Amino acid sequence: MTDLSVLAVTTGLAQFWRFGTTTTVRPRGPFDVSYHELGALIVFLWWVSLHIFQTRDERIIGDGPDEYRRVTRATTLMFGWIAIVSLMFKWDMSRGYLAFAFPLGLIGLLCGRKAWRVWLRRNRRMGRHLSNVLIVGGPQSAEAITLWFQRHSDYGLKVTGVWVPDASTKPNQSLDVPNERVPVFGNNHNLLHAIGETEADTVIVTDTEHLGHHGLRDLTWQLEGVDVDLMVSPNVVDFAGSRIHVRAVAGMPLIHLEEPQYAEAGAWPKASFDRGFSLVLLLLASPLLLVAATAVKATSKGPVFYRHRRIGLNGAEFFMLKFRSMRVGADTELSLLMAAQGGATTPLFKVKDDPRITRVGKFLRRYSIDELPQLINVLRGDMSLVGPRPQVAAEVELYDDRAHRRLRVRPGMTGLWQVSGRSDLTWDDAIHLDTYYVENWSLTGDLVIIWKTFRAVLGSSGAY
Repeated sequence: MTDLSVLAVTTGLAQFWRFGTTTTVRPRGPFDVSYHELGALIVFLWWVSLHIFQTRDERIIGDGPDEYRRVTRATTLMFGWIAIVSLMFKWDMSRGYLAFAFPLGLIGLLCGRKAWRVWLRRNRRMGRHLSNVLIVGGPQSAEAITLWFQRHSDYGLKVTGVWVPDASTKPNQSLDVPNERVPVFGNNHNLLHAIGETEADTVIVTDTEHLGHHGLRDLTWQLEGVDVDLMVSPNVVDFAGSRIHVRAVAGMPLIHLEEPQYAEAGAWPKASFDRGFSLVLLLLASPLLLVAATAVKATSKGPVFYRHRRIGLNGAEFFMLKFRSMRVGADTELSLLMAAQGGATTPLFKVKDDPRITRVGKFLRRYSIDELPQLINVLRGDMSLVGPRPQVAAEVELYDDRAHRRLRVRPGMTGLWQVSGRSDLTWDDAIHLDTYYVENWSLTGDLVIIWKTFRAVLGSSGAY
């Protein structure tokens, strides 16, 4: 209904913008219709096109880019067919009418989907509109998936039970997970009984060896006509969908995993985008930079800029620029403050309620204005707009092998962990997000992170 409303409003606005309040204008050609009738036809065909391309499929609603991609494809092809038909029959429709309706309608549809997605995820976080999941496999893998779904509740899956088809279980046995009881059923129960007990509408198979050689095939037969979705988890995490492909080899489906993408993150498209976009941002933010520099100089003694040695690409050192937000000599006090807060032995050195920060510095940090001089680092090639945050040598010395993968790409002004909680994240969460970014880089992902950064900065969440 939202799609239909958006399309009706779009065609109405297109007609008003092109012809005003005139209702007698008709396209020239073999079909004697008014623009009112043409608009109604376009709305119908557009709405049907969205249905044909399965843009409202429950499997893609509320998660991932596929929903938006299908809406865009359906809209583009529908208007392509309109152009072809008008050319074939020499039907002279107003180009201004179509040029207005097409982009406005697409933007309206995408905004409508985004609004519903926000509503859906908010409700899912409150425990509504969830799919109950029965895990088929061992308790160990079931616990891992249950905890994963608990941390990502806005994606709409909740584990309500586990079925281990080749082992017996104790009475009232359940998974060892916090905040909820997830019962475990053994071979004294069949699949349909476990589904009924857990009220599951989705079955996820995690360990196929528990089913035997033909067990998965037999499982699909048992679920025929039950209206339950069946999925198989390959236990592949931390891989973006673009790196995962299913191939059939000798009739056997195999999952092909592409190599990590950190080589692409250093290629010329990203470098060109970084330098071009940072130059534009510097020009647009120049008045703000001037005001911030004046405020820093007028309110505290010391230089305007703070140059700090950081570790960059492949361990190379560089000086990162910031507006000075602390009093002069603040670095010498860091070790005492970290020892007092118990964080001296962990990376991501952050001090809450830091007494070294000046009044102006607190404001600059709240809205990340102190970070803007790093655009100069991006122009120099020391940093990127998006990437893992550059850290000091003392923090890098605490890296393990996994954390060292952060150094495979240029450090960034913003990154995944900045838009996912910023300083409120634990070190393990931050390193998980950064390594995911390094291995699954894409230019589209960078654009999404930049957009989310603006939202996080305006909300000033996790900044101190």
